[in-house]
Amino acid sequence: MLLVAGCGGSKSSAPTTTQASRFAGAALVKQTPAPDFALKDQAGRVVRLSAERGRLVLVTFLYTNCPDVCPLIASNLNAALRELGPRRDEVRVLAVSVDPKGDTPAAVRAYARTHRLVPQFRYLIGTAAELRRVWARYDVLAVARKPDLVDHVAYTVLVDREGKRRVVYDSQVRALQVIHDLRVLLKDEPAA
Repeated sequence: MLLVAGCGGSKSSAPTTTQASRFAGAALVKQTPAPDFALKDQAGRVVRLSAERGRLVLVTFLYTNCPDVCPLIASNLNAALRELGPRRDEVRVLAVSVDPKGDTPAAVRAYARTHRLVPQFRYLIGTAAELRRVWARYDVLAVARKPDLVDHVAYTVLVDREGKRRVVYDSQVRALQVIHDLRVLLKDEPAA
């Protein structure tokens, strides 16, 4: 089992992975469908995971006030998208909030501007109930310890064009890992 930790040290297990593969991240032994969800992005548009079929999707869990790993994860995923050039239109990052109180529409828009998130990077927010449903489907634990500090599981899963979970990255995800794995799947899979 791969253990992942987020801000403040919460732990949870991610799906079982293989030791040797063609991927830079941890390839999942069992490629199961990624659970569908629908949340609003930083522009107020509804984003549904299933509507992204035909694209590669990186699903991750962040919050705007995070003092440590979240900005690094966002930066690395955004850098991977930028590096893809025109092929980035075949990829989406869906960052699901783990802070329903702090991640207001205004806070998320400011975060997107500050971090210069490309349009393919969608920061998703919702009510506590909406977000908890997504967290439960992805085995994410998020606990607000203080008003601006949330302990949470921080991992990223790469979903293929058919909606199956293929690769998982821990909180130390690097842009080069993601770029490599995206290129492997973009090369292997015909455009939709």
